[in-house]
Amino acid sequence: MKKNIHPDYHAIKVQMTDGTVFESRSTWGKEGDTLQLDIDPTVHPAWTGGRGHMLDQGGQVARFNKRFGGLSLGKK
Repeated sequence: MKKNIHPDYHAIKVQMTDGTVFESRSTWGKEGDTLQLDIDPTVHPAWTGGRGHMLDQGGQVARFNKRFGGLSLGKK
């Protein structure tokens, strides 16, 4: 490994949105700093299931075909 080209890799504390804290190693901040997260797996809809709106894919395809079904984009 080349000398003096890599960032300092040290222990930090990570505070989740619910207040829990765990220790990790990172190049962020200085030794012993606390990284406070705004979004984490305990609150983000991507991990919790959220209230996402699911579209009817079959209906979307049928609507597309109804509007654009007669178009031909290539040579026949």
